[in-house]
Order: sequence, then structure tokens, then C-alpha cells
Amino acid sequence: MHYQPRPDDIAFLVFDVLQAPAFLQTLPGQAETDAPLMAQILDAAAQFAGKVVAPLNASGDAVGCRWAQGEVTTPPGFADAYRAFWQAGWPALAAAPEDGGQGLPRLLEIVLYEWLHAANHAWTMAPGLIHGAYECLKQHGSAALQAQYLAPLASGEWLPTMCLTEAQAGSDLGLVQTLAQPVDDAGAIPDEHRIRGSKIFASNAEHDLSDNILHLVLARLPGAAPGPKGLSLFLVPKRLPGGTRNAVHCERIEEKMGLHGSATCQMRFDDATGWLVGERGAGLAAMFLMMNAARLMVAGQGMGLLDAAWQKAHAYAHERRQMRAPGARPASRGDSDRADLLIEHPAMRRILDVQRCWIDGGRVLAYRTALLLDAAHEHPDAAQRAQAQRWCSLVTPVLKAAWTRQGFEGASDCLQVFGGHGYVREWGVEQHVRDARVAMIYEGSNEIQAIDLLVRKVLPDQGLGLAQLLRSLHAELDPKLAFDAQLRAAMAEFDVLTAEVIDAAQADAQLPYAVADDYLQALALLLLGWAWSRIARTPGADAARWQQPLQALRTRVLPQLDLRIDLVRRQMPKAALRQSEH
Repeated sequence: MHYQPRPDDIAFLVFDVLQAPAFLQTLPGQAETDAPLMAQILDAAAQFAGKVVAPLNASGDAVGCRWAQGEVTTPPGFADAYRAFWQAGWPALAAAPEDGGQGLPRLLEIVLYEWLHAANHAWTMAPGLIHGAYECLKQHGSAALQAQYLAPLASGEWLPTMCLTEAQAGSDLGLVQTLAQPVDDAGAIPDEHRIRGSKIFASNAEHDLSDNILHLVLARLPGAAPGPKGLSLFLVPKRLPGGTRNAVHCERIEEKMGLHGSATCQMRFDDATGWLVGERGAGLAAMFLMMNAARLMVAGQGMGLLDAAWQKAHAYAHERRQMRAPGARPASRGDSDRADLLIEHPAMRRILDVQRCWIDGGRVLAYRTALLLDAAHEHPDAAQRAQAQRWCSLVTPVLKAAWTRQGFEGASDCLQVFGGHGYVREWGVEQHVRDARVAMIYEGSNEIQAIDLLVRKVLPDQGLGLAQLLRSLHAELDPKLAFDAQLRAAMAEFDVLTAEVIDAAQADAQLPYAVADDYLQALALLLLGWAWSRIARTPGADAARWQQPLQALRTRVLPQLDLRIDLVRRQMPKAALRQSEH
């Protein structure tokens, strides 16, 4: 019942559908990244996730983390597995060679962490923030901080954590009250501060997985402006240079619905020593570099946990016999009471095929985003860099919101395949449902992702960037194919919808916030359709493995696009609708 990655599925999407090696070799830093190298790394990653991390999932959930006198003990086996993980070089996969990394494409890291989250979400919460924290320190840290902390962070020897949330400051970080007092002593290190305050919901802010923990803390300097513009970012290590313990205390860990093997901590900073990261008052900008990197990984959590739930449900449906399937004929006289396998029942096939549709289509989108993240930094052509950045900016909130939602709802549907057995712990699928729920909340709730997409990215440029993105996808579709023609028509209709929302927003400032969720879900369905068009036009996609979820997309999933568009329009005044066009 342990999750087992399937490298062959990923290889088809990465090498055949996306042609990733050819794309990567257009980037200066990836000229030597070829298919054999990528396949070798993926095979090794699958082995580690399936054989080392996955077997700890159920026991980690049952035992959970333990807090005693400010110290946190992770479940048995977690620390050993993490030591093997970082010593094998996995955290350094995409880090720069000058920092001790391997300089490999972000795509491989995204696949690795998708599998790790599917295998054991709670365990993977600890290393899941490494790359984002590494990028934050590399882009904004002083030379002194980088010299001290960048290499052990890149290698994973020391683990990071984000300390943002306070009891009165959840999504509204402008309410943060933690204070940072500059140190004026002659012997102080430049940018040294004393941090005082409390944080909650800090994942893995205390544990026994690594010798040091690097807390990235949002705090307010004396005289700073109120609200988010007054926040600065500080690196506050658990252990200071020389090994002495900093004044950082874990006061308790939360009892949660899921992720029992990951400690969610309440932290207290008693004039703890920390150093400024980036500019004063620019803490959110530096932190969002970390959070944006995390959001793509959280989308992968949704896909991975959905895949884990699907694997269990798929196996169960091929073993469990229950009632006669509609239209089935007795195999022989006297066999009329024979029960059929669950997979022979249309309702069960529908559940399973719909989830595969979301998993595989989401992977195409997430992996393309990972490729374009590298292109946005490395492509020699400025126009290509801008186009890649546009895709990442617009598609990342869609992936995070739509696929974490489907990760939870789809895992619940997979539980349904088990009937009553799914509701008990023995089969393991109920853990996926519990673990998946939080991904809709953290790293910016799904509602915030929808607002980010529509209010902060579509409206400011009157939809120009999104229109350019959709035009590029539209151009890839083959109008001679019925499915592609349907998608082209849907994209045209979505363009009209966007124009209507922009018009209506000028008269009603609240309207974009009201329709943002449905707008994002509509765009997610369009992108999902495009991803499956890419799959369908790839040689080898005629196998039943790919045709069954494609059929589910056409008959069960994509028709929801009309509903989402209608839900947006029903919230707009009739005067804003362009009646001549529909």
C-alpha cells in the first residue's frame, strides 16, 4: 500500500510531450542536460521516494511529532531518511554549482518533490522549503550571510523555515508586530538585530532532522511604516556561529487534522540574534521570492497526493468484487450471482479516470512552468525571458489553487471507491484526504491565489498579458482536429469573458473579488484542455492509459467550463455583457 512513483509515465510527459531536453539545451547552463541523464536521475529519485520515504508515511502519521521542554522529536525513521536524503545530494539538485549544487534543471526538482509529497507529505514538509529559502538568500542576502549560510542551505545540511504568521496576522501580514532592534555595539556584525515577538503556524521550526534551523522571520524595525511596507526580513538561526543556542524557543506544537509527522510550531523570539536579509522595509518582496517558489511545489503536492490516493483506489478497484456490473452477463449458467470487480462498474471508472485527467494534465502544466522558470532566468533572448516570466506569473496561482482543490476533492472521491473501508485507517486513503486539505490554505490561500490572478495580474494591464499567453496556446492547436477546434472556441469565449469582467470592474470595484474563484477555475479548465491536446497529439498517446482520462476530460471535466463562465456572468450587471458576441 506504499506509494510507488512511475517513471515511465513521467518520461512520456517530459521527453515525448514536452520535449524537455531539446528545450533545456537552448539555455546556456543546461547545454549538457540530455534525456539519458534526466532519466537516470528520475529513476534514482523514484527509488528513493518509493523505498526510503514512502514506508514511513503511515507510521509517521500514527506516531506523529512529540514536543517536550522546547524540543521536537520526529517519528521513528524520519531523521535517518533525511540524513540519507541530503547526503545523497538531493536538496542541491537545482542549486548553483558555485554554492555546492548540481546546477540541474528545476524540472527535475519539481518531479522529485511531487513524488516525495505523494510518498510522505509530512516528511517532505521539512526539505520542501529549501530551494525557496536558498533563492531568497542568494538574491537578497549580504555577502557575509551568504558566506556563512548559503552552502549548508543549498546542500540541505541545515534546514530553513518561514516565520510569518502571528495570532492576529494570518493572510494580512501587514498586522505583524514582531520587533527587530538594531544592534549598535562596536563588535556587532553588520545588519545584526535583536528579534522579539511570537510566531504561529511555523512548519518545522523545531525538529531533530538537522543540526541547525535557519528561521526567516518577518519583523518590524523601530519607526517603520505601518502595514506591509514596514516589514523587513531577518535570518535568525537556531544555533549561532560557534554553536551557541540562540534565544529562539518552541513553546508548543499544534494538534492538526493531518500532517502529524510534521511539527507546526508556536515560536517565541526573546531578543534573538538575527541579520537583515535585503533592504529595510522590503521584507515582503524578499519573502515572496520564497513563497512563489513554494507555490509551484504546493501545486505538485496536490498532484502527488491525488496520485497517491488514485494508486490505492485503482489497486482496490481491481481486487474488490462488489455486485454485478450494469450490463454484465453471467459467465455461465448458475453464475448469475457472481460479483464483478469494482473497476467494471461505470461509476468507479468515472472517478478514477477523472482523477487521472487532472493528474496528468496538471503535470504537463507544472513541468512546463518549471522549464520556463529556468528560461526566465537563463534564456539568451530577452523576449523569450519575458514570455517565460509571463507564463510563470499567470499560471502559478492557477496551478496552486486549482490543483490543491482537486487534490483534496479528488482524494475524497478516491476514498469513495473503498466504501466504508476507505473511512478507516487500515487502507491509508483517509490519510491522503486529511493531509491534502491544508494545501488549499497555506502559501497563500486559494482565494488569495484567485485574487492574485485576476485583480493583481489581469486587471492592471487590461488583460493584455493573459491574452498574449492564450494566443500562443491557441496557435499551437490544430483547427482540423475537433477537440482542438473546441478549445480554440473556448479560448475565444474566455477572451470575451475577460473583457466583460474588465468593463464591469470599472463600475464595481468589488466585483473582481466576487468572481475571482470562478474565473480562475475557468482558466484552469482551459489550460487543462490545452495540456491534454498536447498529450493527444503525441505519438504513443493512443494507448488506453492515455485515452481513458482523455475521454473523461471531454465528457466529464471540460464541460464544467461553461458552468464556470456562466457563474462569473451571473454576478455581473447585464450592461457589462457583450450580448452581440454570445
